[in-house]
Amino acid sequence: MEPGEVEQVVEGLRERGIIAQVHRPSINRVCVRVVRPDGSEALWDTDGAMGLEAQVMANGMLVGFVPTIPGSARFDVAQTIEAIASTDYDRTSYTP
Repeated sequence: MEPGEVEQVVEGLRERGIIAQVHRPSINRVCVRVVRPDGSEALWDTDGAMGLEAQVMANGMLVGFVPTIPGSARFDVAQTIEAIASTDYDRTSYTP
């Protein structure tokens, strides 16, 4: 995602009551960070590759992974917000 898209996605998630922020894993990268109620976090689209996927982290350790969501390379902002908001992190999968 481009920086402007990330900001729009974060804003849309916050409107749904989801704790989200723009995260900068490196100088040239931005991604969406979602803080879960258990204190873990999901980092969405950290690698800049086509498609939407997430790493689920707790205490700096990888504890889960949401695989690339089919068709997500063509998602608009609204679809991206919906995909992130509807992910079941306990199953580490996307549920449309």
